[in-house]
Amino acid sequence: MAEIKVDISELKAEGGDIVKELAEFLKEKTNAEVETLTNEIVVKSEKSVSKQYLRVLLRKFLHKSELKDFYKVISGEKGALKVKGRKLPEE
Repeated sequence: MAEIKVDISELKAEGGDIVKELAEFLKEKTNAEVETLTNEIVVKSEKSVSKQYLRVLLRKFLHKSELKDFYKVISGEKGALKVKGRKLPEE
């Protein structure tokens, strides 16, 4: 069973509803088991869900939720992804 972790510790600042929406979005798109932990979401699948495909889905979710300007998806430690806040230029 393939397992990919997504670190959402910075995204949680937007509120708990965003995390629930993200978990449901990933479950719907990947047809995989999605488990929400304290600071991460774990995607477990019988069929392997590629890390690149999961990255694309995370980007789509951020765009759909109008958070793309504030967050980006980067590669985390060993087989994990991380949703990280962007540094906004000061005016």
